Amino acid sequence: MIHRRRLLQLGASTLAFHALGARAGADATATPAPAVIQRAVPSSGELLPVIGMGTSRTFDKPDNPEALSNLTAVMRAFAAGNGTVIDSSPMYGAAESRVGDVLTRMDPRPPIFAATKVWTNGREAGIAQMQESARRMQVDRFDLIAVHNLQDWETHLKTLRDWKEQGKVRYIGITTSHGRDHEEFIRVMRKEPLDFVQFSYNIEDRNAEDILLPLAQERGIATMINRPYQRGSLFGRTRGHALPAFAADIDCTSWAQFFLKFILGHPAVTSIIPASDNVKHVRDNMGANSGRVPDAQQRAEMLRVFEAL
Repeated sequence: MIHRRRLLQLGASTLAFHALGARAGADATATPAPAVIQRAVPSSGELLPVIGMGTSRTFDKPDNPEALSNLTAVMRAFAAGNGTVIDSSPMYGAAESRVGDVLTRMDPRPPIFAATKVWTNGREAGIAQMQESARRMQVDRFDLIAVHNLQDWETHLKTLRDWKEQGKVRYIGITTSHGRDHEEFIRVMRKEPLDFVQFSYNIEDRNAEDILLPLAQERGIATMINRPYQRGSLFGRTRGHALPAFAADIDCTSWAQFFLKFILGHPAVTSIIPASDNVKHVRDNMGANSGRVPDAQQRAEMLRVFEAL
């Protein structure tokens, strides 16, 4: 684990690099490529682009040409926005398989940070499920496997610790789909050596600010945020309302980016995984992968504007 002082520096700051593809020796007068916002995984220092992609519901599609064509376009838009983190689960129906199908259709295959979950009972069943997930997503080794909704977590975390030591997985963690099981979730966070935790957090549902986010920061655990739009209900609040003028100060051109940047303004947030099967929406999401991040004062103003809608 990296030194605590270095961890706090990484967690408190937004780390950026110029987008891939900028050529050495390029014309110094040319407009620079947008900077990609990155955050560090505390246990390793590895930098990840902050906007990833979830696959719940959106990639649970039939294996037919129309679905594959659309999902391939979605993946291309994600990769074009410098996204790498793709999160799935056996719980999501055919999602893992469609991710694998789409990646094999792409030439060149984009670099990804492959994350999935184990969601079953028993050691052998868990091992079999994780091996099947690798086959379905067509990855040699997962970057992250987390125990989904704490199901048989003691058994699976033991297996995952062994796998990590053997180099079969890079990072391990736990997840909760929504607000349930927070007491048990917090207990596991305090007790177990984890690389990642995943939970819900957004401008409307800010419960994670009370314990989960501060505890993750204290324990040096990366956070992956699901349900950033509260299953889409946030857009019902903003319909018919123009973005506030100060949104330009944090490089937001849409309410989706506004909501994502609010989340990114919390220094304990590592990655956000909005899910969509709409190419236009994915491009919009990826707009939050670069530009300025709100400070505490700007976040307070964002919250004030949202609550007044």
